[in-house]
Amino acid sequence: MKIAVLYGGVSAEREVSLSSGKGIIQALKNKGHEVIGIDFDPKKLEEIISLQVDVVYIGLHGRFGEDGKVQALLDMLAIPYVGSGSQASGLAIDKAKSKRFFELMNTRVAKEQVLYKHQFSEQTFVCELAFPVVVKPNQEGSTIGLTIAENHEELMNGILQALQFDETILLEEYIKGTEVTVAVLGNKGSEKSLPVVEIVPKNKHYDYESKYSQGMSEHIVPARLSTAQMDYVQEHAVYAHQVLGCEVYSRVDFIVPETGDPVILEVNTLPGMTPTSLYPDAAREVGLEYDEMIEELIQLSLNKGK
Repeated sequence: MKIAVLYGGVSAEREVSLSSGKGIIQALKNKGHEVIGIDFDPKKLEEIISLQVDVVYIGLHGRFGEDGKVQALLDMLAIPYVGSGSQASGLAIDKAKSKRFFELMNTRVAKEQVLYKHQFSEQTFVCELAFPVVVKPNQEGSTIGLTIAENHEELMNGILQALQFDETILLEEYIKGTEVTVAVLGNKGSEKSLPVVEIVPKNKHYDYESKYSQGMSEHIVPARLSTAQMDYVQEHAVYAHQVLGCEVYSRVDFIVPETGDPVILEVNTLPGMTPTSLYPDAAREVGLEYDEMIEELIQLSLNKGK
């Protein structure tokens, strides 16, 4: 087939997307496809509008990629693409809104306080959560703009930093536990969760360096969870994927505390496909090597709704 891969982009996750795109392009070439790589720029939409391809693989991350805007454009152009549609993508990247959907499925979420840039005032702000507090932009991934505040000064600095990335930010209770992620694969009605991956960062927290620097985190598959914990995260990962209306694949992140139900963090509709990414690790555990995994995602996407 003739396949276009959109990668790079203009979000804060550009470097991650460049790495994902490189891997995806090589995998598709290895499978014998004709590949057109496009370093996506919303100011150069004619590159997309003039495309004559069988399918588009969206290897973008963050804004203008993971937020549904590119998907909406491709829908209007009637060009098939890999993964979730515009509505599910827009919901998933909006952490505050997606949490309301997770609650509908009785999935445990962290307590939160939502702040808006146009309303925020340092003088009148009152934090409703106990320290430590997680501060993060509402629509960024890869822990960009995220801090964990231990006191009021760190909280204010974290809020101001997060507001540089987003008009809306989330303050969340800090939940200590094991971070795990669950890859979801399959078309609507036949989605399944892949083996759970446990993440052991070398740094104190699973930050940007831990995610993307070789050797800075260890991925343990399957995760060292109890049977009940394993069942919960696998079941609720599929619930989260379905309730947002996701398609073909996603990756759902959780924190598993020592006591109580695991807590869902977010759904990633365009999981990273870099050499240190989690989704390929989970796929490998069920016999899908990288190239085969990318091919499977293409085939599932071409059969959406069939």
